[in-house]
Amino acid sequence: MKAPRVTLDQWRTLQAVVDHGGFAQAAEVLHRSQSSVSYTVARMQEQLGVPLLRIDGRKAVLTEAGDVLLRRSRQLVKQASQLEDLAHHMEQGWEAEVRLVVDAAYPSARLVRALTAFMPQSRGCRVRLREEVLSGVEEVLKEGVADLAISAYSIPGFLGSEMSPVEFLAVAHPDHPLHRLQRELNFQDLETQMQVVIRDSGRHQPRDMGWLGAEQRWTVGSLATAATFVGSGLGFAWLPRHMIERELKDGLLKPLPLDKGGNRKPVFFLYASKDKALGPATQILTDLIQRFDAAPLDEAPDSPA
Repeated sequence: MKAPRVTLDQWRTLQAVVDHGGFAQAAEVLHRSQSSVSYTVARMQEQLGVPLLRIDGRKAVLTEAGDVLLRRSRQLVKQASQLEDLAHHMEQGWEAEVRLVVDAAYPSARLVRALTAFMPQSRGCRVRLREEVLSGVEEVLKEGVADLAISAYSIPGFLGSEMSPVEFLAVAHPDHPLHRLQRELNFQDLETQMQVVIRDSGRHQPRDMGWLGAEQRWTVGSLATAATFVGSGLGFAWLPRHMIERELKDGLLKPLPLDKGGNRKPVFFLYASKDKALGPATQILTDLIQRFDAAPLDEAPDSPA
């Protein structure tokens, strides 16, 4: 790649001439001589091979090419300033990236609120979000490739902060044979029916989600696929209420009237990596995740402080 001929300082000089109405005004703002400012702009035009300014009376006016290049240069200068700010923040211990792994059953609406509030405080820190299922979260955390993890399981060797429970319902399509029995159901009723099970994304000790007493099973890779299968009449499953609220409201899914176990509320936990201390950005994101986890899902998010 060819090295740029025009420097950021030259672009800043051109911006000052345009923004402040002339060479003399720009020189005063930049604390430079007028001749230095004039030479800088003239040199730019020579290097670029196109005129950037024309003199209209006593005022320097942008040419058409100058207008296009100046608009592009503003973004360039802004990005350079942001890069310098990020370097300064990193020198002070601010992270360039926070890696967050989340069980796919955790309500995404809560994460959206936390990440939305994090953005204006991030100082350029990126969030790398990764979704896993069941033991997949634990594996990612133990492998050291996550700074924070949200899981419904107690992870050995880690101290987790307790979060809100997530409600799971045993559901099937309203026309499913189980609903046609028109009575309270027990697990014996489920044994002869097709159960949809979510595949664990973990590789070492995979687990299955939900009761596994049914002789016939569909094993799928995501909760969304499971909801689609069950909503189409292909079996029954335990699914998070927050993911199927619309299907329940529209009558595409209906809770199974089980005598026990039809409603489950596993508690989720927030874990932090043991490999390194929490940096300031990770700590801010941790606080926001806990804050919005405690807020009702139907409550409108407030503005970040």
